[in-house]
Amino acid sequence: MDLKSRIDKAVRDAVRRGQRAPAPAKLAAALEYATTPGGARIRPTILLSVAMACGDDKPAVSNAAAAALELMHCASLVHDDLPCFDDADMRRGKPSVHRAFSEPLAVLAGDSLIMMAFEVLAAAGSHDPMRSAALVMALARKSGMPGGICAGQGWESEDKIDLAAYHRSKTGALFVAATQMGAIAAGQEAEPWTELGDRIGEAFQVADDLRDAVFDEETLGKPAGQDDRHGRPNAVAQLGIEGATQRYHDILSGAIASIPSCPGEAMLAQMVNMQARRLTPSAAASRA
Repeated sequence: MDLKSRIDKAVRDAVRRGQRAPAPAKLAAALEYATTPGGARIRPTILLSVAMACGDDKPAVSNAAAAALELMHCASLVHDDLPCFDDADMRRGKPSVHRAFSEPLAVLAGDSLIMMAFEVLAAAGSHDPMRSAALVMALARKSGMPGGICAGQGWESEDKIDLAAYHRSKTGALFVAATQMGAIAAGQEAEPWTELGDRIGEAFQVADDLRDAVFDEETLGKPAGQDDRHGRPNAVAQLGIEGATQRYHDILSGAIASIPSCPGEAMLAQMVNMQARRLTPSAAASRA
């Protein structure tokens, strides 16, 4: 089974468990709507790639980790799109959850996906209790405060923003979770994989800033120009398109160089390069 199939099945199985009767029908439908189609599944792909590079000796644990990470990411998107935050009408080329189901159901759907993520990790304890507990801790730390995605959203309410902290929390946190959780799922220490996640997250943020600046809504599948509209700090405003593009490639080179020694090191470097090609902002720059 390829990585995408592993991820999709793990997410689908988790959502179906959450839809079992007597679940409220509209909320149950919102859970599936929020997680399908799955987008690029970049974070769980990185997670499984790290696990495979480290041996992937317990695939059931790796699959649970990948599903939990993607469920948390999907929850963050549902909440980000709410009127109190981005007030976005579109996500992944279709109406955002609050537009399709109502604002109250979107809040509940996001909350339910968060709980589901931790339920999946707890259930993985039947395969390896120690790894399950470590995975719960890793995801919790990168989802909440002080340095998780909740902190990232919180920075947008501050009068003065620490740009580095904002980017590390808003975008980088779940990429660090991806590399750390991949290692943990394969029985390895998390800390040596932190730098790789940090660098991938930073590269993704710069690429996202470029796409937001130069792509239109149809191309992005979500509202364009959000950074400018909301007055958010971003790499394009700071460095210009050419400077941001160069910064992206510099960060990516550093990410590949930071991969810890492991049996699948070459394969993992190839995967990082492949994901980078999907995000490469040079095509965006040419349209500016």
